[in-house]
Amino acid sequence: MNTPASAAAPDLGAALQTLIDQKTKPLGALGALEPLARQLGLIQRTLRPVLRAPHVVVFAADHGIAAAGVSPYPAEVTHQMVRNFAAGGAAINVFCRLHGLGLTVVDAGVRGSFADLPPGVVRHEKIAEGTRNFLHTPAMTPDQLADALARGAAVVADLYGAGCNVLALGEMGIGNTSAAAVLLHLLAPAPLAACVGRGTGLDDAGLARKLAVLTAAVAAHPTLDAADPLAVLATFGGFEVAQLVGAVRAAAARRMVVLVDGFITGAAVLVAARLDPAVLECCVFSHESAESGHRLLLATLGAHPLLRLGLRLGEGTGAALAWPLVQAAAAFLTEMASFESAGVSEAGASASASAPLVPAALTALPA
Repeated sequence: MNTPASAAAPDLGAALQTLIDQKTKPLGALGALEPLARQLGLIQRTLRPVLRAPHVVVFAADHGIAAAGVSPYPAEVTHQMVRNFAAGGAAINVFCRLHGLGLTVVDAGVRGSFADLPPGVVRHEKIAEGTRNFLHTPAMTPDQLADALARGAAVVADLYGAGCNVLALGEMGIGNTSAAAVLLHLLAPAPLAACVGRGTGLDDAGLARKLAVLTAAVAAHPTLDAADPLAVLATFGGFEVAQLVGAVRAAAARRMVVLVDGFITGAAVLVAARLDPAVLECCVFSHESAESGHRLLLATLGAHPLLRLGLRLGEGTGAALAWPLVQAAAAFLTEMASFESAGVSEAGASASASAPLVPAALTALPA
């Protein structure tokens, strides 16, 4: 089950629930697929949702805070992994090919150039060569934040214009679990220690160092207004996180299905939801990751993920793996027979000699 897609259309919501309840199954027998199907109908404002040209967008950027040793991987890995995406060798490439998903990789602020790659392999939306180190100064300027939000929205506008109505969110950036942890800490709000996790695989000593660095970073900005989501994002976010926020808001404005991946993309959704809670109506939360703050983030958003696989990779991989469940929810809503159309007796109905025979495959249904 995911965040309910709102009381804005109570008549449609009731009609969708009736449609689901009248399918040839016991009430609730399809579990989490049932509220998901209802949500899809509410997002598209129809009893017959159609999913078109689903697309994963991986926003990538570097983080100044990585210089403080908050990750076991060097900052160069961001650039190297974007090249891996471009070459088709990463997990997200494999899963997109497997499930027929489109993929766009966006350079939101990666250190280094991709000019040697064929045109269009990596979309150039670079704000700068990584953010500044928020241990000492805000990660980005107000102008950089505004630019990042606009660029993220423009990516979505282009996809929507090409016929896409399902956006799956992905990210890449060494140090971005640190940014997400501080965003969660300030916007939930929640204790910082509960928000900070091992990221790409810190040991106990590394985790303690990461917490100490982020504690000092928060203390370094005593005048920050934690009630202002954009100020928090500018101070502690990344360029890829900011572009994700712009993308989420643009997609929700177009009533697109937004398939949220893990901790980083969830933090971007948290920022967007603090700006406009209605964006959550369009968000489907794909999974609960192994990053320790993710469960807290999901609870803060009132979200119930579709999968719990212990993933902690990012890239949009959890969203890609959850995509077949979204397809299944739409398909049963639009294609599955009702008791009436199939001539199947509903629970509590009295049998009669004139009643149609129950198909053999459904004889296990309760009388």
